[in-house]
Amino acid sequence: MSLCEAAALTSPNMIARHPTVNDIAKAATRIAPYLTPTPIVKASFKNSWLKLENLQETGAYKVRGALNALVCQIERGDRRPVVAASAGNHALGVAWAARKLGLFANVVVPATAPQTKIDGARSLGATVIIKGETFEHAFEHAMESAMVNDWRFLHAFDDAEIIAGQGTIALELLHFAPDTVLIPIGGGGLASGVGLVLKAHGIRAWGVQVENVDGMGRKLDGKGPVQPAQTLADGLRVFEPGRLTAEICSTVLDGVLRVTEDRVKSTVLTLARKSRLVVEGAGATAPAALDMIPGKKKLALVSGGNIDLTTLNKLISPNK
Repeated sequence: MSLCEAAALTSPNMIARHPTVNDIAKAATRIAPYLTPTPIVKASFKNSWLKLENLQETGAYKVRGALNALVCQIERGDRRPVVAASAGNHALGVAWAARKLGLFANVVVPATAPQTKIDGARSLGATVIIKGETFEHAFEHAMESAMVNDWRFLHAFDDAEIIAGQGTIALELLHFAPDTVLIPIGGGGLASGVGLVLKAHGIRAWGVQVENVDGMGRKLDGKGPVQPAQTLADGLRVFEPGRLTAEICSTVLDGVLRVTEDRVKSTVLTLARKSRLVVEGAGATAPAALDMIPGKKKLALVSGGNIDLTTLNKLISPNK
């Protein structure tokens, strides 16, 4: 039974089972008419490579999962409006996918979301609702809106159709045959989907988080959640990872690395100056850890490039 069929047998907003590698392969076929593979390039970091999802439609990988989930929704005969909570990139992905498929999208973002992502979601036709100061506040409002209005709530990471869509990145890595892949983690949707494919092909997968913004790492270590610190990697700032993503990550990841906030900032600058890449904090998190583990053919996922230019300018010229 496919994920789309499984969803039809459960509630409209919940998926009953874990995604599989076969589900990810089907997701790749499903999104192929809309998205093209992103490039892999040699990094300025010694003996390493980068997968450039910052060059993806909407500037981040999130559109993969959103598109897969919404195509699945239509395959089930469900054309309800969709509502999502997001720190920014999921909002862009949902807005873009909904416009492509002729669905109405509502996205709820916290007041701390980068303005470039808020403006981007609006320009793609979504109704943007700003609510609260954290992702969790936005999440609660989106869930309430879904119940009151009978909209489909589309989780940013703890949804099997989302996970399957994000996992399509890994299928684009197999021809390159890396031995080690570093994956940034917020809620864990990307690491879950990519990790499922990599583990099936004997490739090491390491999650990367920012120190004190490490909800998944704490969860896998058997520790409780703590309030995440403020970080340039705003897309990874989640209080607690998903239940589904934590279950999957516990079986597919070789471990979770932590990088400092200063290292994330310096990596954003290094990628801009040496590799001519515009990358947001979350997108620089995995590359920031490339020298922390061994590997003959290491690759880091650059998850997004939607950084406010004012923020980038402050990093480049902090005294101005």
